[in-house]
Amino acid sequence: MMFIKTILGMSVVAGLIAGAATAETQATAWTDLNMRDGPGPMHSIVDVIPANDTVMVQGCLTDASWCRVTHGETSGWAAGNYLATTIENAPVALASGDKRVVLKTVTYDNEQAATAGGLATGAIAGALVAGPVGAVVGAIVGGAVGASVEPDPTVVTYVKSNPVDPIYLDGEVVVGAGIPDTVMLAPVPESTYEYAYINGVLVLVETKDRKVVHIVR
Repeated sequence: MMFIKTILGMSVVAGLIAGAATAETQATAWTDLNMRDGPGPMHSIVDVIPANDTVMVQGCLTDASWCRVTHGETSGWAAGNYLATTIENAPVALASGDKRVVLKTVTYDNEQAATAGGLATGAIAGALVAGPVGAVVGAIVGGAVGASVEPDPTVVTYVKSNPVDPIYLDGEVVVGAGIPDTVMLAPVPESTYEYAYINGVLVLVETKDRKVVHIVR
């Protein structure tokens, strides 16, 4: 049987009659954010939305964990925890469950996407610990959080030259996200970093707190 996920179109009530909805709403990425060809970490990355860039949102999963967006001329899916719209001069994450965000129903065919080759194979090994954006919804206005470090070029060369097995975790890879203890990280010699290949990208992780500090693209 074909697996159909119900997703929701989203618009924000801001001075409109309660229950009114438009076809799209604007949202801002709070950090550099992957855009994928489907709603989930196993889908391919088609673009990266820079921090503070605006996207148009056509719809989201029922819990707004993933949203269908357009950035420039590219359309895809992005994690709703890291997309925010402004309500009453404060940012509200699309996945916050705020009642001022009005939803309408659309559908997504996950089986068709897998058949078309847009879905990687493998098992979900756990979940990323919410990054700084998810942790401080509404605390920051107009600024990106989770600034990336700039590692020494020798570190980048090492991780690119020493591939590790891919791992898939629920959630999106962003700077500041935590890696669960169940995930084995590979050490980078003579540095404070470890690394892993998570959700289709190489990530550098600070050894002491297991948080992503740089995404190698």
